[in-house]
Amino acid sequence: MVTNGCFDLLHLGHVTYLEVARSHGDALLIGCNGDAGVRELKGPDRPLNHETDRALVLAALESVGFVSIFPEKRAVRFLALAQPDIYVKGGDYTLETIDQDERRAVESGGGRIVFIPFVPGKSTTGLLQKISRL
Repeated sequence: MVTNGCFDLLHLGHVTYLEVARSHGDALLIGCNGDAGVRELKGPDRPLNHETDRALVLAALESVGFVSIFPEKRAVRFLALAQPDIYVKGGDYTLETIDQDERRAVESGGGRIVFIPFVPGKSTTGLLQKISRL
């Protein structure tokens, strides 16, 4: 199974999400947005950590089997290459709001999409806001 994201500042929400994602299959492959993709998604001050550092931290987690860095903003090419049986996304998405090119890349390979809830109140953006108030 596969999931993807920036994972810029690893926190409890990420770790919990990845553990639940891993429970949906035998091995979890993470597509990690490269630095350029993170800047496109999150703005010019991000990422906080270099793509290699983020990938190595993710790879050290027990729930993670493999990590692949992809350079694009969206995971379409990564998903087309990975051809996951299961693509896990956070509960803030639905089949209607997920990137439709990503959806087609998964479904055209016979995969299905599973949505799992986030841990409330745990986000990189929230942590950065808290740090900025210090």
